[in-house]
Amino acid sequence: MTAGAGGTVLLTGASGFVGRHVAAALREAGHAVRAAVRDAGRAPPGCEPFVIGDLATPVDWAPALAGVDAVVHGAGIAHVGPGVPEARYQGVNTDATLALADAAAGRVRRFVFLSSVRAQSGASAPATLRDDDAPAPVDPYGRSKLAAERGLAERGIDHVALRPVLVYGRGVAGNMGALVRLARLPLPLPFAGLGARRSLLAVENLAGAIVHVLAQPGPLSGSMLVADAAPVSLPEIITALRAGMGRRPGLVDIDERWIAALLRLAGRQGMLERLAGSLVVEPGRLMALGWRPALTTPEGLRRLGAAGG
Repeated sequence: MTAGAGGTVLLTGASGFVGRHVAAALREAGHAVRAAVRDAGRAPPGCEPFVIGDLATPVDWAPALAGVDAVVHGAGIAHVGPGVPEARYQGVNTDATLALADAAAGRVRRFVFLSSVRAQSGASAPATLRDDDAPAPVDPYGRSKLAAERGLAERGIDHVALRPVLVYGRGVAGNMGALVRLARLPLPLPFAGLGARRSLLAVENLAGAIVHVLAQPGPLSGSMLVADAAPVSLPEIITALRAGMGRRPGLVDIDERWIAALLRLAGRQGMLERLAGSLVVEPGRLMALGWRPALTTPEGLRRLGAAGG
């Protein structure tokens, strides 16, 4: 495969929601993309597939790294709740990341690791989070991401650990996907009184951040928060989603305790904290490198609503 103007990038997690957007952005920026996937048929369009197995088992990365300029490591276990043993998070999110970094050391110019804001905080925070704040993960997922970041720093490899907040965009699942489905319902929603503000991240803006850090000429090392420019409240999220659907906001004010009870009945206990709790992020290091999010949150949410999820 002929490398693009930006060199060849090995992209793990390429077949997922974020990975497919990142692959498209890399190719648009002139990179050739070698997509590490479990099934060659799931590689994003225009990418060279490289089939790998379970990341919890040893992987021979040498063939995948041949001729590669940089690595974007997005594969891992997402925050999926209490049913996953901590050792599983450690094996996939920490140990497999460091095994790939060890294989890439001396072979590639830069290693970009998709970490998470959960390496730094819980689902909500009482004050604005900044890059230099001491990390305080509260669950196995966040601890596994932070351990991987620290392992990368110990190895001295040129790397960036991006810490995105909740990512949204076409094809999103999880709590944001559930919220899109709620917004589609022809019913009023009881969120008008929820005023806590939260930083979100359009998947297009995350992909742009990855392309941006890959383009930086000097050596890099450390973690960087990633978020859209301005936080929003849950009522503003619903309003933007429904605007994209060509609908009015349809919001009513109900006591938050009743909302929490309804979500518990629906099996979505964590949804209120993850979408309505306060979590405002300031991506200072990334912005100091010249990155700016291309989409505003309302614009990105309207696009998501218009796309139907």
